[in-house]
Amino acid sequence: MKKLLIAVAGVGLLTTACASDPYGYGGGYGGGMNETARQGAIGAAIGAAAGQLIGGDTEATLAGAAIGGAVGAIRGSGQDRNNQQRYRDSRGRYYYCYDNRQSECYWEDGSRRY
Repeated sequence: MKKLLIAVAGVGLLTTACASDPYGYGGGYGGGMNETARQGAIGAAIGAAAGQLIGGDTEATLAGAAIGGAVGAIRGSGQDRNNQQRYRDSRGRYYYCYDNRQSECYWEDGSRRY
């Protein structure tokens, strides 16, 4: 059971690492974490607590964390998409900026524009 718990925790950390932003998107409240990662982590914590309260065992806690993390990540992903503004430059290439800040712009492949 301990190996399963370690495996699930490792997958959660790797998933969050893939969703984080090395350029520091999120300013003061995220510190390098976008809404997908932030709300996924919050959802996993709430789900784990709910699973422990409802089921009272490790399996229920892990199931709650998985479900809560998935729901939180889906919700955060929607917010990330809403926070993006897409633009087109003079060459016809598309880029997007977060929260209407022209200093936080990225090309479609994810590389930083400025």
